[in-house]
Amino acid sequence: MIGAVAATLAKLAPVLIVFSAGAVFGARKVLAGEAAKAFSDFAFLFAIPAYLFPKLYHANLGALFAPAAVGGYAATAILTLVLMAIFGKWVIGANASGVALRCMCAVQVNAAYFALPVLDFLFGDASAIFPIVLFQVCVLTVIVLTVLEHGRSDEEAGQGRGVWRAVGSALSTPVVVACTAGVLANLVNLRVPEPVLEGLEFAGAAASPVALFALGLHVGTYGMRWRPVARDEYLLIAVKCLAFPLLMWASLHYVFGLQGSTLAMFVVIAAMPAPQNAFIYAQRYDGEIDLVAAAVVKSTVVTAALLPIWMLALAP
Repeated sequence: MIGAVAATLAKLAPVLIVFSAGAVFGARKVLAGEAAKAFSDFAFLFAIPAYLFPKLYHANLGALFAPAAVGGYAATAILTLVLMAIFGKWVIGANASGVALRCMCAVQVNAAYFALPVLDFLFGDASAIFPIVLFQVCVLTVIVLTVLEHGRSDEEAGQGRGVWRAVGSALSTPVVVACTAGVLANLVNLRVPEPVLEGLEFAGAAASPVALFALGLHVGTYGMRWRPVARDEYLLIAVKCLAFPLLMWASLHYVFGLQGSTLAMFVVIAAMPAPQNAFIYAQRYDGEIDLVAAAVVKSTVVTAALLPIWMLALAP
């Protein structure tokens, strides 16, 4: 098992290469650090939606949405999100955007460049991640984007546009539109021309490298402090890498009755690092960029170190 996990981590070498390239470009001033936002916007507005639509369009939705597994995962994620929101607001005293980004880092997972190759190698099938991606995009991300959009409207207009208008702005973001359109097109058997799908897949392939390069460019330019940039930084990473997957295991096993490889797969999904999208949103909405960048990078390192332990602990 340890050998299999080591081989999986070796397959993640492209992640390190692309991130390191961005870091080198930033450290040597080949590109200005401000360019990271342009790369992040490209990923957020085009490449990630282009990645999601064909995947969901071609997916077997009936097989993907197992009620106990997906429902249990969603319920546990929402519970964790609520607890993190309470902690961020009343203990840390973060503003609304800070609370939203902390919730995203603690609950959502990095599907595109970490979870997909790990699940594919360890379980021979990464399809279980797609209903989780859909839940993250259409529920969790909408919540986060609603808070971020509402906060931006307060700053730009001097007063809020109202929660419903903020929800509308969140639902109209390209990521949410692409995810919803992919599911609907799949359900009604809409024929999408192959050249269109191939073009989207071609663009979507750039999502992970561009987002990774942007993160590396930011870290290389501004540096990565191992001292925490916020007093709850390491607690946030501990929640993402330890508390959330442990709570997921207890919930799915004792409440929803899952066991075996299905239980192992969804716990491993929960144990994946904080999502790259959190950094993209922090860049786009001028949130706590340093905190989010640190959470994404450091949780990835911790996840890689803990993955062999998770696989041994979850082995039947």
